[in-house]
Amino acid sequence: MSEEILVNVTPMETRVALVENGVLQEVHIERTLRRGIVGNIYKGKVVRVLPGMQAAFVDIGLERAAFIHASEISDREGSAVEPISALVHEGQALVVQVTKDPIGTKGARLTTHLSVPSRFLVYMPKTPHVGISLKIEEEAERERLKQIVARCVEQEAIAEPGGFILRTAAEAAREEDILVDIRYVRRLWQQISQQLNSAPSPSVIYEDLPLALRTLRDLTSARIEKVRVDSRETFQKVEQFVQELMPGCEDRLEHYPGERPIFDLYGVEDEIQKAMERKVILKSGGHLVIDQTEAMTTIDVNTGAFVGHRNLEETIFKTNLEAATAIARQLRLRNLGGIIIIDFIDMEDAEHQRQVLRTLEKQLERDHAKTNIIGITELGLVQMTRKRTRESLEQILCEPCPCCSGRGIQKTAESVCYEIFREILREARAYQAEAYMVLASQAVVDRLLDEESGNVADLEVFIERPIRFQVETMYTQEQYDVVPM
Repeated sequence: MSEEILVNVTPMETRVALVENGVLQEVHIERTLRRGIVGNIYKGKVVRVLPGMQAAFVDIGLERAAFIHASEISDREGSAVEPISALVHEGQALVVQVTKDPIGTKGARLTTHLSVPSRFLVYMPKTPHVGISLKIEEEAERERLKQIVARCVEQEAIAEPGGFILRTAAEAAREEDILVDIRYVRRLWQQISQQLNSAPSPSVIYEDLPLALRTLRDLTSARIEKVRVDSRETFQKVEQFVQELMPGCEDRLEHYPGERPIFDLYGVEDEIQKAMERKVILKSGGHLVIDQTEAMTTIDVNTGAFVGHRNLEETIFKTNLEAATAIARQLRLRNLGGIIIIDFIDMEDAEHQRQVLRTLEKQLERDHAKTNIIGITELGLVQMTRKRTRESLEQILCEPCPCCSGRGIQKTAESVCYEIFREILREARAYQAEAYMVLASQAVVDRLLDEESGNVADLEVFIERPIRFQVETMYTQEQYDVVPM
């Protein structure tokens, strides 16, 4: 399987796409005026302690105060976590790291368990522990990595407490490459430590890498054949970063000087546009309907135009199998997170259910975000979670519709006509006027003069006043004004 990373840079925005076998799988967007802050380390000030929620709000210099739970401060776990009031107090300076960007109306999420990531590992300066990614399953490989870290720590004569977590990318990594990473993260932590004492509260102590370099660090694996960058300036930064942290990967870098935009060349722009739509068409003729809400994301699977060739159960099974693969891709592409409910088409055969779930699990193995499939409920719904640290693609690129306020629906012209009738009655009872002028959209005025003309005539007789109509081209279908003349 061939994978490529495409980096598209404009003065105000950087976009990175991960393409597998010519098909877009992930897209990441970072804007100069709205950079993500996950991974940033701040020296903040506690502004409010909430004992009832076991949490506190911390001012880190953003518009909204950030949120931290007691479990993210305490070294204990589970029910043994101390009360928040025993851990922090208002006005206290606190060194924290962002684990989740501000999303919607919610502020950033924080932790005091600091970590500094590199390509193969994450350094935890306050946690004396060596961990291995669960995605590295082979016991011999896990043991090999632990021994490598132990030798590197001994070689570097690291005396201070601290630990490492080996990332999935560390599988089959050479000892010298892991040693380069350890030296890099410890050098970075020393720079951070020097700033901590003198920095005021609130202030930023460390900012994570910009998107192009961060993606290179987190996504580059043995499967990545090429990293194509369309900006000369960014390409030079990438080259320098690779020489320092990822020696041996220089031959994969390529500057793309073409006149045609790199995202157009690979069809990425079209896929981004499709990712904004609710409906995802499957090759068989079936389709998915994806609805993103604040609480959760729901995905509905439908057979649509697919009628199959044998029987209904076989048709449903094939549609669900195709849907499972498409859903895994859509979760990555749209960066959907939190609680996800999938309504596959009902299957009677338990073996079919198992195979569909297994397909979904297998497709999600390539997902860089942590996922957890809970299982199938009594209603036949698949429950799962996907770790959400940054805004989804929709939240970055879109805003609620000003016409429907994000409802996705609007009142019919008929409903608006009846609202206007009620408003005219209220006006007639409250004020003395010679006539009434109704300002409304074209669709509403057309209905008032056509299907509702009889009702308008009856209303004029009832209030003993004439009613006139005027089209306002800038009004939405739900907007209207009743003006006494």
